[in-house]
Amino acid sequence: MSVTNLELQIKVLPNAPGVYQYFDKDDKILYVGKAKNLKKRVASYFNKVHDTAKTNVLVKKIVAIKHIVVETETDALLLENNLIKSYQPRYNILLKDDKTYPWICIKKESFPRVFSTRKLIKDGSLYYGPYPNTKTVYALLDLIRDLFDLRSCSYDLSKENVDSGKYKVCLEYHIKNCKGACEGYESEEEYMAKIDAVKAILKGNFKTSLAHLQKRMEIYASRLEFEMAQQLKLKIEALQNYQSKSTIVSPKISNVDVFSIVSDESYAYVNFLQLSLGSIVRSHTMEVKKKMDEKDEDILPLIITEIRQRFVSNSTEILVPFSMDIGENLKVVVPKLGDKKKVLDLSLRNAKYFRIDKLKQAKIVDPDRHTNRLMATMKSDLRLSHEPRHIECFDNSNIQGSHPVAACVVFKDGKPSKKDYRHFNIKTVEGPDDFASMEEVVFRRYKRLLAEGKSLPQLIVIDGGKGQLSSALKSIDVLGLRGKIAIVGIAKRLEELYYPGDSVPLYLNKKSETLKVIQYLRNEAHRFGIEHHRNKRSKSATESDLNNIEGVGEQTLVKLIKEFKSVTRIKKLSLDELANVVGKSKANKIWSYYHSK
Repeated sequence: MSVTNLELQIKVLPNAPGVYQYFDKDDKILYVGKAKNLKKRVASYFNKVHDTAKTNVLVKKIVAIKHIVVETETDALLLENNLIKSYQPRYNILLKDDKTYPWICIKKESFPRVFSTRKLIKDGSLYYGPYPNTKTVYALLDLIRDLFDLRSCSYDLSKENVDSGKYKVCLEYHIKNCKGACEGYESEEEYMAKIDAVKAILKGNFKTSLAHLQKRMEIYASRLEFEMAQQLKLKIEALQNYQSKSTIVSPKISNVDVFSIVSDESYAYVNFLQLSLGSIVRSHTMEVKKKMDEKDEDILPLIITEIRQRFVSNSTEILVPFSMDIGENLKVVVPKLGDKKKVLDLSLRNAKYFRIDKLKQAKIVDPDRHTNRLMATMKSDLRLSHEPRHIECFDNSNIQGSHPVAACVVFKDGKPSKKDYRHFNIKTVEGPDDFASMEEVVFRRYKRLLAEGKSLPQLIVIDGGKGQLSSALKSIDVLGLRGKIAIVGIAKRLEELYYPGDSVPLYLNKKSETLKVIQYLRNEAHRFGIEHHRNKRSKSATESDLNNIEGVGEQTLVKLIKEFKSVTRIKKLSLDELANVVGKSKANKIWSYYHSK
């Protein structure tokens, strides 16, 4: 038996951590992945049939494998991240890093300026960030300007220039936004004290600044300089208001990154919260487009690496919803209760809201987008020749063969069309025979639609396994509709889908929108059928030989049943007991009917 080139490449792979790359016949990169054990991970792609069609297509296209061995899984994760961003392979999730984020810079100079920038210059200046959006930056800068009288000019305020009287104070000085350092009205020590307070605020530490401002306010108040004291009071209130917006957890939680993930079939949404001294100093949600059926456990480590790189995070502890291995020097915590669990829940809530907002925006821009996408997805998932715009689902309902009924529910464009729902009373079947009942209702339904010239559905869903599906198919064949209407059966146990003539069921992803629609159909058919079955039982319960008594109407019957609960009890009643409920005349008729026999 000859060994293919691909099999040979797999056999020589090392049992070590690293990164693997798949290439097609044109030497174009298809996929980049990481592994603790390269040989085992790569071999797993080729030794089984995968659940998703995309993965199977990927495997068919692979003609060459390249690998890079690294020392640790952390190195593998970092390398995978960089390779995905560099090559953007077709079957990998999208990791684009073409966006620049704003920073807050404290310039390295005499009397340092504080401003926002998108460029990092390695000149010894301090940079804080990056921040996910400019709103946060502007809010922080406004707060800093309100609290501290910092200069905004770009003058070189060296000691020589200030002493020589090179510069004159500007309007900012006269409107009291600056203390006039250019003319020596403010010492560098006083100015740097304010810069130290700014640094503390940018790190999320408000305590020092609040204490400093409080002390100064008390000094001014003791000197009876109430105007200055009032100005400081307003600054303290502004700082407290800003702090109250950001503080949501215990101050004990410091220097921690929090990550959570929410995903659907096509996208994953990862929220990142950065905490410092009990305050959230940064929040960012990243949308990730899936290329294959990637699991949350595969996506999140990669995105954590990406976000921490992007926002230059050096936190040594991260909070995540499930355990993972992403670094030797990184403490990974999966909180179950307490403050840390509350923070993780907050992050998850942010990710969910972000997803909802995205869906709402898409709906506003293109109202039919969701429906069109859903129909296309269902067509692909269920391997149909047409989009299932019109779907019908059947379900039987009986209790030990009594009062057998069936229900047909109709969905159009993935939504219930209740005016088209239909009930069926089983006419030709005796006893509890689900198969024969299904055959009857399917035949009656589509015989009528054909006779009336109405449109047929693109898909029929049968609530049940192979047996119910086969029974429905008999009617479809009799009516000559085989091949014109797609038909599937859904079994309750594992939610597997059965196709005609296929012994192997189809298993859809539990998060699949297609499966959710089919489950909704099945549940709706069950509810509608049960409702009809109950009504029929209730009606039969009130029907009895009381109806045969001349002069006894429906209202009298209902009154008797309400009072005595059953016909058997009514038969045993005395004439006086009956008369107390329905009167003497009707009591005589009822009593005579049963006792004259």
